[in-house]
Amino acid sequence: MSVSLNAKADAKATENALPLGRFISFEGTEGVGKTTAIETLCARLQANGIDYLRSREPGGSPFAERLRTILLDPATDINDDTELLLMFAARCDHVQQLIMPALQRGTWVICDRFIDSTVAYQGFGRAHGDAAMLAKIESLISQFIPQLPDLTLWLDLPVDEGMARAGKRSAADRFEQQASEFFTRVHEGFALLATEHSERICRIEATGSADEVSARIWQLVQDKFDLS
Repeated sequence: MSVSLNAKADAKATENALPLGRFISFEGTEGVGKTTAIETLCARLQANGIDYLRSREPGGSPFAERLRTILLDPATDINDDTELLLMFAARCDHVQQLIMPALQRGTWVICDRFIDSTVAYQGFGRAHGDAAMLAKIESLISQFIPQLPDLTLWLDLPVDEGMARAGKRSAADRFEQQASEFFTRVHEGFALLATEHSERICRIEATGSADEVSARIWQLVQDKFDLS
């Protein structure tokens, strides 16, 4: 099944591309090493004199962080549509309050998850790739998200390996508590997105050491944005 994310949204990403501020999102299933990879990329940007803002989803803005607490709380009992709408409520505020102002002043935005996580987690993990759910997500992106990332880095790691890594961290949140079958579907969602949107989404082999993964990312970022 093709996941278009709406041609209008893709067009908006091009139309709103800014000459200085760049928008990079990181994606992946649990335990792929996004946090370490983001920290290393931010350090390299700083060393190169590039002003950046680091953020995350769900969250980023004060209101979105409040919704993050609800969404990640294992005690939260909501249906799939409610979860989807809360995700986009958080994202809409995040975009308006943090992302767009940063890009407009020439600051790079490095975000831990964005729209692709919603397609993968809510569209595939929750809804098994159901066309109606994917259409809802596509519509919400088209209506409320004026700027897609310039580059999305999908850290790809076998699901079982990622879950084993994640299991060594603190207590599992509401999403991390899902069964392995859920994350297998999430991974399938990311793989399909990477195929459908290869101009934006780049697969990063997340096996090997953190230094090796970070080197792959930095080389790609340098090539993408013509950094010397």
